[in-house]
Amino acid sequence: MKLSHLIAIAAISAGTGGTAAALTLTIEVTDARSAQGQVSAAIYNSETGWLKIENAVQTQKVPSAGDKTVLVFTGLAPGRYAFSGYHDENGNGKLDTNVLGLPTERYGFTGSGGLMGPPSFSDAAVDLQADTTLRVTLR
Repeated sequence: MKLSHLIAIAAISAGTGGTAAALTLTIEVTDARSAQGQVSAAIYNSETGWLKIENAVQTQKVPSAGDKTVLVFTGLAPGRYAFSGYHDENGNGKLDTNVLGLPTERYGFTGSGGLMGPPSFSDAAVDLQADTTLRVTLR
Protein backbone atom coordinates (compact mmCIF):
# COMPACT_ATOMS: atom_id res chain seq x y z
CA MET A 1 0.00 0.00 0.00
CA LYS A 2 1.38 3.35 -0.97
CA LEU A 3 2.01 6.04 1.58
CA SER A 4 -0.34 8.42 -0.23
CA HIS A 5 -3.14 5.84 0.06
CA LEU A 6 -2.56 5.53 3.84
CA ILE A 7 -2.61 9.31 4.21
CA ALA A 8 -5.89 9.46 2.30
CA ILE A 9 -7.45 6.81 4.56
CA ALA A 10 -6.23 8.66 7.63
CA ALA A 11 -7.65 11.94 6.33
CA ILE A 12 -11.04 10.35 5.60
CA SER A 13 -11.09 8.73 9.05
CA ALA A 14 -10.23 12.02 10.74
CA GLY A 15 -12.87 13.82 8.70
CA THR A 16 -15.72 11.59 9.83
CA GLY A 17 -15.49 13.25 13.20
CA GLY A 18 -16.83 10.27 15.07
CA THR A 19 -18.48 10.81 18.38
CA ALA A 20 -16.71 10.95 21.68
CA ALA A 21 -17.13 7.88 23.80
CA ALA A 22 -20.42 7.85 25.66
CA LEU A 23 -19.47 6.60 29.10
CA THR A 24 -21.51 5.29 31.99
CA LEU A 25 -20.95 6.31 35.60
CA THR A 26 -22.65 3.99 38.07
CA ILE A 27 -22.93 5.20 41.65
CA GLU A 28 -23.73 2.74 44.43
CA VAL A 29 -25.17 4.76 47.31
CA THR A 30 -24.92 2.92 50.61
CA ASP A 31 -25.99 3.42 54.22
CA ALA A 32 -29.41 4.96 53.73
CA ARG A 33 -31.39 4.71 56.96
CA SER A 34 -34.30 2.95 55.30
CA ALA A 35 -35.93 1.96 52.03
CA GLN A 36 -38.43 4.79 52.39
CA GLY A 37 -38.29 7.89 50.22
CA GLN A 38 -35.85 8.37 47.40
CA VAL A 39 -32.22 9.09 46.67
CA SER A 40 -31.83 12.41 44.89
CA ALA A 41 -28.57 12.93 43.07
CA ALA A 42 -26.76 15.13 40.59
CA ILE A 43 -23.46 15.07 38.76
CA TYR A 44 -21.47 18.15 37.77
CA ASN A 45 -18.58 18.68 35.39
CA SER A 46 -17.10 21.96 36.62
CA GLU A 47 -16.45 24.11 39.67
CA THR A 48 -18.77 26.72 38.19
CA GLY A 49 -22.20 25.94 39.45
CA TRP A 50 -21.06 23.09 41.72
CA LEU A 51 -23.99 22.08 43.95
CA LYS A 52 -26.44 24.32 42.06
CA ILE A 53 -28.93 21.88 40.61
CA GLU A 54 -29.58 24.05 37.55
CA ASN A 55 -25.93 23.51 36.54
CA ALA A 56 -25.93 19.74 36.95
CA VAL A 57 -25.01 17.66 33.92
CA GLN A 58 -27.59 15.05 34.93
CA THR A 59 -29.93 14.51 37.86
CA GLN A 60 -31.81 11.49 39.13
CA LYS A 61 -34.36 10.58 41.78
CA VAL A 62 -34.74 6.88 42.41
CA PRO A 63 -36.57 4.99 45.16
CA SER A 64 -34.30 4.18 48.07
CA ALA A 65 -33.37 0.52 48.21
CA GLY A 66 -32.06 0.88 51.77
CA ASP A 67 -28.63 -0.73 52.02
CA LYS A 68 -27.61 -0.02 48.42
CA THR A 69 -29.30 2.19 45.85
CA VAL A 70 -27.80 2.17 42.37
CA LEU A 71 -27.87 5.23 40.10
CA VAL A 72 -26.67 4.98 36.50
CA PHE A 73 -25.64 8.10 34.57
CA THR A 74 -25.18 7.39 30.86
CA GLY A 75 -24.00 9.21 27.77
CA LEU A 76 -21.18 11.08 29.50
CA ALA A 77 -18.17 12.41 27.63
CA PRO A 78 -14.76 11.61 29.12
CA GLY A 79 -13.82 14.17 31.74
CA ARG A 80 -14.03 15.10 35.40
CA TYR A 81 -17.31 14.65 37.25
CA ALA A 82 -18.41 15.12 40.82
CA PHE A 83 -21.46 13.51 42.39
CA SER A 84 -23.65 14.79 45.20
CA GLY A 85 -26.68 13.06 46.57
CA TYR A 86 -28.89 12.65 49.59
CA HIS A 87 -31.54 10.34 50.94
CA ASP A 88 -34.82 12.24 50.80
CA GLU A 89 -36.45 10.09 53.45
CA ASN A 90 -39.75 11.92 53.56
CA GLY A 91 -39.96 12.56 49.82
CA ASN A 92 -40.41 16.32 50.18
CA GLY A 93 -37.86 17.05 47.45
CA LYS A 94 -35.26 18.78 49.61
CA LEU A 95 -32.43 18.02 52.02
CA ASP A 96 -33.98 18.69 55.41
CA THR A 97 -31.94 20.60 57.98
CA ASN A 98 -32.26 21.44 61.66
CA VAL A 99 -32.51 24.93 63.19
CA LEU A 100 -28.73 25.29 62.88
CA GLY A 101 -28.85 24.47 59.17
CA LEU A 102 -27.21 21.08 59.60
CA PRO A 103 -28.60 18.25 57.45
CA THR A 104 -30.98 15.88 59.22
CA GLU A 105 -31.09 13.55 56.22
CA ARG A 106 -28.07 11.55 55.07
CA TYR A 107 -25.95 12.87 52.17
CA GLY A 108 -22.76 12.03 50.32
CA PHE A 109 -20.25 12.97 47.64
CA THR A 110 -17.68 11.30 45.46
CA GLY A 111 -14.03 11.95 46.17
CA SER A 112 -12.70 13.22 49.44
CA GLY A 113 -13.33 16.10 51.79
CA GLY A 114 -16.58 17.49 53.04
CA LEU A 115 -16.26 16.65 56.72
CA MET A 116 -17.16 20.20 57.80
CA GLY A 117 -19.39 21.15 54.88
CA PRO A 118 -19.52 20.14 51.26
CA PRO A 119 -16.22 19.39 49.51
CA SER A 120 -14.97 21.59 46.71
CA PHE A 121 -15.60 20.38 43.18
CA SER A 122 -11.93 19.44 42.81
CA ASP A 123 -12.04 17.38 46.03
CA ALA A 124 -15.21 15.58 44.91
CA ALA A 125 -14.33 15.13 41.24
CA VAL A 126 -13.24 11.87 39.67
CA ASP A 127 -11.67 11.42 36.25
CA LEU A 128 -14.01 9.44 34.01
CA GLN A 129 -12.20 7.83 31.05
CA ALA A 130 -14.09 4.50 30.93
CA ASP A 131 -17.31 3.07 32.28
CA THR A 132 -16.89 3.31 36.04
CA THR A 133 -18.66 2.20 39.21
CA LEU A 134 -18.12 4.14 42.43
CA ARG A 135 -19.48 3.75 45.94
CA VAL A 136 -20.73 6.72 47.93
CA THR A 137 -21.42 6.13 51.61
CA LEU A 138 -24.05 8.42 53.05
CA ARG A 139 -23.33 10.12 56.35
